Amino acid sequence: MNHLQANLCLLCVTFCWSTEVIIFACIPNTVSPFATTSITFLAGGILLLIAFARRIIAGLKKDTKKLLLRCVFLSAINGAYNTMFQFGLKDFDVSTGAFTLSLTVVALPVIMLAQRSKVDNQTWFSSALVLVGIIVPLTGMLTKSQIPGLTIIVIGCVLRAFYIIKLNQYAREHDPIVFSTLICLSGGVMSFLCWMVVQPGTFLCISWSPTVIASLAIYSYFVVALAITLNLIAQRRATPADCAIIYSLEIVFSVLWGALLPASLIDPVSLTPRLLIGIVFVVLGNLVVIFDFKQLRNKRREAGT
Repeated sequence: MNHLQANLCLLCVTFCWSTEVIIFACIPNTVSPFATTSITFLAGGILLLIAFARRIIAGLKKDTKKLLLRCVFLSAINGAYNTMFQFGLKDFDVSTGAFTLSLTVVALPVIMLAQRSKVDNQTWFSSALVLVGIIVPLTGMLTKSQIPGLTIIVIGCVLRAFYIIKLNQYAREHDPIVFSTLICLSGGVMSFLCWMVVQPGTFLCISWSPTVIASLAIYSYFVVALAITLNLIAQRRATPADCAIIYSLEIVFSVLWGALLPASLIDPVSLTPRLLIGIVFVVLGNLVVIFDFKQLRNKRREAGT
């Protein structure tokens, strides 16, 4: 898998993840975020376990202790920021929520710099374009009542940035199928323990309507099992900064969902000038990363010589 293929794979992952805002809107507020994370991660992990049982057993035998410790570590971070996002998104509509979740783009280069990792000029330029794309719409949509939710999401974005960096490091050392399965299962178990504390009745506390069942099933397969596995495969080649920037395309997809889907399914999104300007800057920032213009220039120079 080359650089472009890895980035296109990340684009597919982002498309799957963009449905989170829609799915969360279909799940009643009475369903605990711990419940959503627990059920979907366990279901996704079991699906992968059934499909790749032999491969997973072989992977565990190869490097059991390190693999399990890393999976538990990443699952704890993943569960923490996902739960924060679910709590924080309750204060936002589809479009505003999508923009706030992409603040990971701002946090990641800063964390990399703090860890003394090299951040090239292309990454800073791309991150700056995406940041402008986030700020322009938020200045016209954010209200004082949404500040607590925004604070929770910002903390979640910092955790997500750290998660992406560590996941990128570990993905190069382990089988992506084995790694994603164990992350799902361990994340599901930890979320279930938190769910038991918050709602001792667990499954009995959920009103199992067809909408809730369908939402959890879709989330389990597309957002958890499929997207996490594809993400790990792509991260073996992509850089953490590339991942965070491409993930910001969730903004574009989420806004499109809000503009195209019926109001009975999701709160409609009005395509205001600020929103369209923000989308343009996010897309420009991603084009810089996806097509790696620096590499293309080098190839042209080599061809010219």
